[in-house]
Amino acid sequence: MVLACAGIGVASAEDAATQAEASVDQLPQGQDVSDTVIELAGWVVASRDSEGYPFAIMDKAAAQILVFGGDGRLRGAAPALFGSAIGDHIAPGVAGLALREIPGRDRTTPAGRFVGGFGPSIDAGRVLWVDYDSAVSIHPTATGVPSERRPERLASPSPDDNRITHGCINVSPGFYEQVVRKTFERGGVFYILPDKASLAETFPEFARSRSTAQGNSGKSVRRARH
Repeated sequence: MVLACAGIGVASAEDAATQAEASVDQLPQGQDVSDTVIELAGWVVASRDSEGYPFAIMDKAAAQILVFGGDGRLRGAAPALFGSAIGDHIAPGVAGLALREIPGRDRTTPAGRFVGGFGPSIDAGRVLWVDYDSAVSIHPTATGVPSERRPERLASPSPDDNRITHGCINVSPGFYEQVVRKTFERGGVFYILPDKASLAETFPEFARSRSTAQGNSGKSVRRARH
């Protein structure tokens, strides 16, 4: 597996190997996970920011979703589809609009920390809400509009064509059933990295912790020179 996320400072190398074997890895061969994602995962576990609930980290730029259990162990990693508009905002009133009524500029997947879980929807039955107020959910990719080619986009090895939804997050049906549904049956916490906003705006506590760690690392280097 391309991930060594058990090595985010909370497990041994042996634990990392065991976790990698147990995790579902659907990421394209050779595709890496960013340092920011790995650092954020480590911070969530170390700070208990998810309060023991399972959590997911979504990287819109890389079109990736990583799912972790409440124990901090990686459950799976996979490509995902995100909102067609580049941006991190939630347009006022967007949740009350029909899909066809949402302006192109507002078809964003918002960035931030969200607490969500399964609940009813008007048109899709029981869904996994990431943020109910903005009507953003995670659901398996369906054929939908054939011209959108969502299954083909999801299967593509490049993240460049994964911006196609109205704001929701799509994953493969297999990953949804095997990992997402089982992990978040009782809810969880969802972290979505920004397109444009800074980490300090999106995850202020994580950004402060990261800055402090980097500052301490710099001080150690300077002392080592004397």
